[in-house]
Amino acid sequence: MKKMRRVTTTGSVAAVLMLTAACGGGGGEARGGNSVQPVGAGQSLADAYGSGPGDLSGTGAGSASGGDEAGGAKGGPAGQLAVREIASVGSVVTDGAGLTLYRFEKDTPEPPKSNCDGDCAKAWPPVPAGDATASAGIEAGLLGSVTRSDGTKQLTLAGWPVYRYAKDTRAGEANGEGVGGTWHALAPDGKKAVDKKKGGGQAGTGMGMGMGGGSDSGGYSKNPDKELSVASNEKLGKILVDGQWRTLYRFDKDSAWPMKVTCVGACAETWKPAAPVDKSKASGIRPELIGTVKRPDGSEQLTIDCWPVYTFTGDTQPGQTSGHNKQGLWFAVTETGKKAPVSAG
Repeated sequence: MKKMRRVTTTGSVAAVLMLTAACGGGGGEARGGNSVQPVGAGQSLADAYGSGPGDLSGTGAGSASGGDEAGGAKGGPAGQLAVREIASVGSVVTDGAGLTLYRFEKDTPEPPKSNCDGDCAKAWPPVPAGDATASAGIEAGLLGSVTRSDGTKQLTLAGWPVYRYAKDTRAGEANGEGVGGTWHALAPDGKKAVDKKKGGGQAGTGMGMGMGGGSDSGGYSKNPDKELSVASNEKLGKILVDGQWRTLYRFDKDSAWPMKVTCVGACAETWKPAAPVDKSKASGIRPELIGTVKRPDGSEQLTIDCWPVYTFTGDTQPGQTSGHNKQGLWFAVTETGKKAPVSAG
């Protein structure tokens, strides 16, 4: 009996080792020391996702961590507005200090109305209307104001209420672009800067699919038979895209071994879990790297090298990578399942 028990134990160890190898056990990247807990297990939503609920859902629920301090610091006068070119977004409007200005898709321009109050206004401080002036490239007649629910006057551009983002800490940053799929940097005419950017892209939109079979309006080669492909991005290198050419991302607070999913609820409204794919309809990636994981709600999610992967609602056109390095937690995925380089994002 002792001999049989020893054999069984050895076999069990071998099985575990094989399973570990199948999930990329050789890669030390965010594996061995990962102690990710599900949301609610001693973590706030802000701790779990690296941002406040407003950042995740786009409903204006605001930042739960540091919102008062950051929001207060960015509630000052607008000063002279200017136009600044930000490579990842395009030509954006900035305030007198060079901070990017934003619009909220849940607001309305006709008539102007702000729907960002309370905690939302801590994460997205409204820009006061008082001293705002236009410089070259901005039509002065587009500037206006709207009375907020607290009686203060907020700057408007082409009717859209104007905001700063608490997580932009330096001139020229646009960390708020695409957050929740509802926040966008303003172009000089009040439209979304990313929509006016030449080629319609954001950071790293220069992808060559190399698939043949015709081209869509964005210049991407079509191959409707593929559910998972590798795209060559001019800044990030080779990254994975789904059947609609949407960039796939992984989340550092998830875990590959053991496989754990922590992006649920409001998070999953912004970062959509990628659906499983037919391995026969994948190209450019080793089949053994493709898998699935069961989410807390019982649905199946695509995994790459055992990492759950997602699409970002802030990517509104094929090839966009606006989710790369978001909050320092979300990263485009390479064809080997690794994170695309941060320095290029």
